[in-house]
Amino acid sequence: QVQLVESGGGLVQPGDSLRLSCAASGFTLDRYTISWFRQAPGEERKGISCLSTWDGTTDYADSVKGRFTISTDGAKKTAYLQINSAKPEDTAVYYCAADRRTRCAGVSALRYLDMDFWGKGTQVTVSA
Repeated sequence: QVQLVESGGGLVQPGDSLRLSCAASGFTLDRYTISWFRQAPGEERKGISCLSTWDGTTDYADSVKGRFTISTDGAKKTAYLQINSAKPEDTAVYYCAADRRTRCAGVSALRYLDMDFWGKGTQVTVSA
């Protein structure tokens, strides 16, 4: 199957760190733009980070800038989202996505409907 398989979510305390993984099954992430979205209860799914795999261009939403880092492994089979200094407002379902058609032109340019592949989502809960 061609899919993105997410893992790494869970319950953490404020200030903790965790790393979300997004493994490409049946294809490679090479030449894709990788994006991470999150959706809190009652809110729309929002793009928070993106990365162009061919040139390393990245961008982050202001709410996560300086705390989150998007990356891939050397083989471009797995994408990651490193979450540091977690805050309660980071609580959400996190989704990875891959897009063949566009570059990472900033998170404000991410379009939900343009993504080619989606992960199933992984829950991150930040609570004392």
